[in-house]
Amino acid sequence: MSASPNRMPRTADFAAFRDPDLARELIARINALVADRAIYLMEVCGTHTVSIGRYGFRSVLPEGLHLLSGPGCPVCVTANRDIDRAIALARLDGVIIATFGDMMRVPGSNTSLIAEKAAGRDIRVVYSPLDALDIAAQNPAREVVFISVGFETTTPAMAACVLEAAERGLSNFSLFCANKTTPAALRAIEDDPQTRIDGFLLPGHVSTITGTAPYRFLVDEFSTPGVITGFEPVDILAGIEMLARMVISGAPDIKNAYPRGAHREGNTVAQRLCAEVFEPCDALWRGLGELPASGLRLRDAYAAFDASNRFDIEAEPSVEPRGCRCGDVLRGRIAPGECPLFDRGCTPEHPIGPCMVSSEGSCAASFRFKDR
Repeated sequence: MSASPNRMPRTADFAAFRDPDLARELIARINALVADRAIYLMEVCGTHTVSIGRYGFRSVLPEGLHLLSGPGCPVCVTANRDIDRAIALARLDGVIIATFGDMMRVPGSNTSLIAEKAAGRDIRVVYSPLDALDIAAQNPAREVVFISVGFETTTPAMAACVLEAAERGLSNFSLFCANKTTPAALRAIEDDPQTRIDGFLLPGHVSTITGTAPYRFLVDEFSTPGVITGFEPVDILAGIEMLARMVISGAPDIKNAYPRGAHREGNTVAQRLCAEVFEPCDALWRGLGELPASGLRLRDAYAAFDASNRFDIEAEPSVEPRGCRCGDVLRGRIAPGECPLFDRGCTPEHPIGPCMVSSEGSCAASFRFKDR
């Protein structure tokens, strides 16, 4: 079986994507191809970050091939301002906060959701936004706010949740929407004069929804190649090889090495669902600043479910953790180990910045796998 740049294993047997012989073949190809060149590639998916660490690719690939972790973790890119506002909502009388578990330990300016829960606030971890609807139905005298954080992968579920709330007449349910879209972050990184990126490993999960079209600007405007790929060893290595070939040949393109999951047009049903409920808005990203049309807000037809419109949120002025360089890690300016707090006060047990909190955060992955 071969995994050339134009041909990935086409089989329902996932063992093919973990074939050690094929992985070794790809590693040898990449080493021969890159040789002593300096090439900088960035993955923009938290699951890719974890896979690269888990399989120890940095230790077996050429020294000059730099694998940088970008803004691929939605929890990590959520700005302190939004975390502080979510905490302010939790402090309102009669409000129940529903959230995914990875948001609980993210530090805000002065506290966190888990600290507020310990102080007696009603904050509940859910596994689906639909769980938050059930909480609202069971507590009609109280307001239930779901903290909605995520990229294009999870946004359709949030849209379906809003439509379900409207159908069920749950007037005590709302979203605090901090959802973001991936292409704007890629553009911001390309525009950053302090960051060199020769190619992008593009997110497989996001691309199942968006398709390939949103990434064309990378080639058309910046002559930077991108490869959509999956998460198994052969997926990652084949994506890296394809990128390296395009960088060296000077022939950039957007290629799909994940055809079993992502397709050119994406999931059009999910796209229409999101477009019905949400519209683009400017959004603040940790490390990237305010990016035009990079966030999502509820359309006017669903404004009754928007917590930002529904409540007077009075949050304290946001303050960044002193010494934390999560923003620079997310931009690819530094590796996690170059942050002065990494493993020196900032650990997964005692995180100072969000990149050390989420299991998909760059710092957490680097700490866990020791950058092997």
